[in-house]
Amino acid sequence: MLEQRLAQSKIQIEWVVIDEVQKLPRMLDTVHRLIENAALKFALTGSSARKLKAGGANLLAGRALVNSLFPLTHLEMTNLFDLESTLRWGSLPFVVNSKNEIEKAAILRSYGQTYLKEEVWEEQLVRNLEPFRRFLEVAAQNNGKIVSFLNIALDVGTDEKTIKNYFSVLEDQCS
Repeated sequence: MLEQRLAQSKIQIEWVVIDEVQKLPRMLDTVHRLIENAALKFALTGSSARKLKAGGANLLAGRALVNSLFPLTHLEMTNLFDLESTLRWGSLPFVVNSKNEIEKAAILRSYGQTYLKEEVWEEQLVRNLEPFRRFLEVAAQNNGKIVSFLNIALDVGTDEKTIKNYFSVLEDQCS
């Protein structure tokens, strides 16, 4: 369908932008073909490379540059940067631009719930969601400290092997 729509276009197309590409992993075969045959450039965005890898999708090796979007830096926030606020709320663009703390809390709560539901529970990365929720809280409290799987396991009420698995779930989100 994408190839047909591009062929029917009456304007010269140089770039094609596809958002949330992980929802249609087979689309990457079409993208590959169009890169090779039509010399088109693509900007592909998505929030879960793991879904693509797990689905055996064409990862366009040698044909794509991979970039990651991280929270804003103090240089990007310019006059909006406030160290105390950034340490408390983080620097996701939507949060930084929020009007007040109630809105910031609601955004982060929603973000966390969406992450747990769509990225962890639906993909069955963990069997029991409640210990993983506790793990996220304890891991956040231990940010910047030397990680002790045993201490975190005791705080969460699970074993070290499970905690190592939970950390690998978080690491997969960052790669």
